[in-house]
Amino acid sequence: MRKPTWNTPSNNINLSQDQVHIWRAWLTQPMPLIQQIAELLSDDEKARARRFHFERDRLKFIVGRGILRQILSRYLAVQAEEIQFSYGSQGKPALAIPATQNIQFNLAHSRNLALYAVTCKQKAGIDVEYIRRLDDMAQMAARFFSPRENAAFQRLPEKDKPAGFFNCWTRKEAWLKACGDGLTRPLDQFDVTLTPGDPARILSIRNAPAEAARWQLQAFQPAPNYVAALAVEDAALQTDYWHFSSLLPA
Repeated sequence: MRKPTWNTPSNNINLSQDQVHIWRAWLTQPMPLIQQIAELLSDDEKARARRFHFERDRLKFIVGRGILRQILSRYLAVQAEEIQFSYGSQGKPALAIPATQNIQFNLAHSRNLALYAVTCKQKAGIDVEYIRRLDDMAQMAARFFSPRENAAFQRLPEKDKPAGFFNCWTRKEAWLKACGDGLTRPLDQFDVTLTPGDPARILSIRNAPAEAARWQLQAFQPAPNYVAALAVEDAALQTDYWHFSSLLPA
């Protein structure tokens, strides 16, 4: 699996139509900095943060949204706090202000790691998971994976099953997020690869056999013990990897 090199971008960053940018950031930050980041959020984002039951989840949401705003501000030439979002029927965020169809984005997090995908016009979805053994992993695979995927999962040696499970899960989630369908599309209605060491691919989509060829599916390791997947609506995009380290403007 690809272990990308994460570069630190300059202040001026360019995104062309043949590129997808993936950003990595850590969500654990000192409280004084989190309080500053919170000032970047809109009133509805602050209200959403207050609804989290656990403090750790509330703080991760604040940091994650603040980072998203700062990343997007690099492409949009506006202040991070000026950005406004709209939301699709399944909750997928999109840019409302500034109104543009040129910048598409998606985000995901697991534990303390967040990933952001940014493209120029192409639909994209990203997902990340911390690899661990689940007590009900076999039952979840039987319930949510397609028969083809579940058979591949069951053939794996026990030591490879956690990686295989989360390979499958992140690849399916990334594609669903790119489509904007969320979990309204049944997970067992399309097949992806999952065997550790095999390239990430969408193998087939029920009732739409030509659809799989429109999508590029990538798998990579963003940090030790994590696995991530990117689905993007173009098979020939160049991927650049950026590490986000500047949480607030100097």
